[in-house]
Amino acid sequence: MSVDWKAAAQAHQAAYLEDLSQLIAIESVRDDSKKTAEAPLGPGPAQALQAFLKMAERDGFKTTNLDNLAGFVEYGEGDETVAILAHVDVMPAGEGWSTDPFKLTQRDGNLYGRGTSDDKGPALACYYGLKILKEQGIKLNKKIRFILGTDEESDWTGMTHYFKTQPEPTMGFSPDAEFPLINGEKGNVSFTLTTQGTNGGQFKLNQFKAGLRENMVPRDATAVVETDDNEALVTAFTAFLDEAPVTGDVHIEGDGVHFHVIGKAAHGMEPKNGINGGTFLASFLSQYAFGGDAEAFLQLLANELHDDSRVTKLGLAFTDDIMGDLTMNVGVMAFEAGKTGKIVMNFRYPKGMTADDLENKLNDVAATRHFELSKGREMVPHYVDPKDPIVTTLMGAYHELTGDQAAQPEVVGGGTYGRLMKRGVAFGALFIDRTPDTMHQVDEFQPLSDLMLAMAIYGRSIEALANELAD
Repeated sequence: MSVDWKAAAQAHQAAYLEDLSQLIAIESVRDDSKKTAEAPLGPGPAQALQAFLKMAERDGFKTTNLDNLAGFVEYGEGDETVAILAHVDVMPAGEGWSTDPFKLTQRDGNLYGRGTSDDKGPALACYYGLKILKEQGIKLNKKIRFILGTDEESDWTGMTHYFKTQPEPTMGFSPDAEFPLINGEKGNVSFTLTTQGTNGGQFKLNQFKAGLRENMVPRDATAVVETDDNEALVTAFTAFLDEAPVTGDVHIEGDGVHFHVIGKAAHGMEPKNGINGGTFLASFLSQYAFGGDAEAFLQLLANELHDDSRVTKLGLAFTDDIMGDLTMNVGVMAFEAGKTGKIVMNFRYPKGMTADDLENKLNDVAATRHFELSKGREMVPHYVDPKDPIVTTLMGAYHELTGDQAAQPEVVGGGTYGRLMKRGVAFGALFIDRTPDTMHQVDEFQPLSDLMLAMAIYGRSIEALANELAD
């Protein structure tokens, strides 16, 4: 049976929008402070998982919920399993939206809302591709498992739980990146520098805050500083804003001068796409006579981490011919006088180097400034041969539905669930050549027409993987 995939996707547009509106309305940000036995990552991720599985049950699919940490939708029969790995959690919305981030908004052909691009919009488009296959009665020779994680934007607890309790899939893809196809992902590791929070200079840093997550370029940064001449500090900061590529405001209260810098949020895999409000604020404050840990905190941010995503100032610059540059995002910065200071850096590193290389250098940095260094969860570089049938089959479906015969697989700095399988790749749904990447940013959006085309590509791809792929 031959399916007109584009027509089938268009016929499902209204239903897709209704379902997506329901998912976007769920603020599925991981929140451990609200976790319960029934919602181990907080109420939002569990609610989003349940909503997605309920949609699949409505459509006649078999579903399984694994302790509200992960779940899956199953269709087809066969000895081999093709996995589709998506996620229902989202990043914190942050400030500066022109729409309600948790209300699906259509404007000028685009769908706005947190998750429209990462990953609720693409995940649901992919699910609808599977739904169309089922409705058309197309028999599949491999089992399809559409697997949903609940904390891809943090620790991957949900998908780890899945792989511990379920058989490993033969192959698969994650609809959580861009087209045409991602067959390589850099390594991913974060390091945290902590300190005691002492002061001691003419200026006192009472508080400094920037960043929501390590894999997100901080848009907003705030600080509170005590000094003998508040007015002079206000005047200097106003002049700084006139020259820097950021906006902000400043005012005086009883506890000191209050600063606010507004940069531009972006996905941490490419910090050049954002403007780090935290390091810009630190670069301004670092010119003043702070002491103790406050001085070390500001000087490190300003002199060695600010505006240096390739880590040249620390001597860590590295490039691989296939995977490209090592990148670094300063994702979280916090300081509270007398308590603690913290800097969290997220590195995306290519093959040819290791997390140990990074740790050795950062240990030197920590020792000279009296910081403590800790290493977070590490994911090593992942690469699938572009000649592997999983790649060629998906690329064939992409070529067929788009007519773009010149497109080739790519390597990126982002990390997707695709890397959890030896033969796993990332596949759509962003058409990066015509739509900007707004993942992890304010006013996240994806064109409706792109998501409808993605739905068609996904349906054809699942059919091809299940019935036509030859190993």
